Amino acid sequence: MKLKEIMLVDDNSIDNYVSKIVTEKENIAETITVKSSAIEALEYLKTKADNFPELIFLDIKMPIMDGFGFLLEFSKFTVDKKANCAIVMLSSSISNEDMEAASNDQHVIDYLSKPLNKDKLTKVLDILIQKK
Repeated sequence: MKLKEIMLVDDNSIDNYVSKIVTEKENIAETITVKSSAIEALEYLKTKADNFPELIFLDIKMPIMDGFGFLLEFSKFTVDKKANCAIVMLSSSISNEDMEAASNDQHVIDYLSKPLNKDKLTKVLDILIQKK
């Protein structure tokens, strides 16, 4: 399964670097877009004329707007834009409240702890395949 686009959203450049290397090594996407804030990611999505990335890895703890703020704004996009877009929360937070809030969002398909690795990526791809 090869995706057209994956987007990584994290304010930590090292985490983005690790996630990008893992996804590139597995060769699962034509394009890997990296954004360093939720606001930057939303601005990018607003400029997309075609479909959104099929997969977004989203950090929770970010300054100005956190991952849940992103999810709230993401929910306001049209259904057709969001239709084939799945979100995975990729966080260092082990808070039960964060995990529960993420699981209650219809676009979030999984909650993973950082860092992203091959096994976690394989798990996410399996979930995407089951969704199709």
